[in-house]
Amino acid sequence: MLFDKKIEPSCAYCLKGVPLNDSEVACSRKGIVSPGGSCKKFKYDPLKRLPPKPVLLKTDSVKKEDFIL
Repeated sequence: MLFDKKIEPSCAYCLKGVPLNDSEVACSRKGIVSPGGSCKKFKYDPLKRLPPKPVLLKTDSVKKEDFIL
């Protein structure tokens, strides 16, 4: 997903943008823009893309006996 070729353009993970805070990105071409915006000069930078948070394992219903063969 992070390195997929069909990425929807977003200023939040563009090579030309630098995140200022959660609601602003400094673009080298357009100036201050919203993270959800994009333009025709979009270049994907996979290192700026944050992966989704991992799902927590629910261990409440797991017993020690479940792991004995």
